[in-house]
Amino acid sequence: MSESFLTTEGAARLRAELQELIEVKRPEIARRLREAIKMGDLSENADYIMAKEDQAFLEGRIQELTQLLSRATIIGDGAAPAGAVSIGSRVTVQESGQDPETFVLVGAKEADPRAGRISNESPLGRALLGKRVGETAEFETPGGIVRFRILKIE
Repeated sequence: MSESFLTTEGAARLRAELQELIEVKRPEIARRLREAIKMGDLSENADYIMAKEDQAFLEGRIQELTQLLSRATIIGDGAAPAGAVSIGSRVTVQESGQDPETFVLVGAKEADPRAGRISNESPLGRALLGKRVGETAEFETPGGIVRFRILKIE
């Protein structure tokens, strides 16, 4: 299993999700199962079958979150080496002839490119890691090599 990274904010979101699944969703599914069992014949009981499928999905997600949170490296504020891009950094970059763009470098489980949150495992994320202001990060795309100049690291 590869190492997972989470920002403090991302870990808090996942802990909240886990708590809701355990304290709210699990009892809700247990109630649905009890009601479906009371209806009798389970072999053709659609409510029972659906509740069992929901329970399996829920338990899988609980297990996934528990393992992720227990093994992940939490990257807090100030964890980045001074002036170098690392997980948790907010980086403003500019491609030649384009407007500047700002990204937050996060672990793969928190990535949301549409929201400007890119994975440290993505080609751009790997290219940015360890770079400093003024340096150029480059990576290959199907359309050729892309170069970004690092303008600011927060």
